[in-house]
Amino acid sequence: MNQLITIKTSKFDVSKEDENPNNQIYGQSLLVWLRESLKEKFEFSEVDSEDWGWYCFVSFYGRKYMLGATAFFEDGEDPKQDIEWAFQVDKERTWKEILLLQEKMTASDQCFQFFKEFFRGQHEMKVLSTAENA
Repeated sequence: MNQLITIKTSKFDVSKEDENPNNQIYGQSLLVWLRESLKEKFEFSEVDSEDWGWYCFVSFYGRKYMLGATAFFEDGEDPKQDIEWAFQVDKERTWKEILLLQEKMTASDQCFQFFKEFFRGQHEMKVLSTAENA
């Protein structure tokens, strides 16, 4: 299970994102911005596309997490207006951890808590909700 943070912001112009070759879904700019903003603190992979949006990996204090982003924006809408975003955090686990039901991703996970507080600290972003996503 991953943890989901829903935010609203006009910080990013999704019309300037690369085209997602899998599906016409936006979300790249949030992850590119995070990668640039936090590059001194964490190691990030390149941002890539998936049929549900965009993702990258982050090494967070010795653990690997997948970060995903999707912008709820459709062509024709004004990209300078507030856009709602879904940001997900999913912890990679070893097969042993999965089989023994260890190190599950929860709302109290340090990586999830870090990004939730990071977004809350951005004056141009509003955290709308957090939730567990199956």
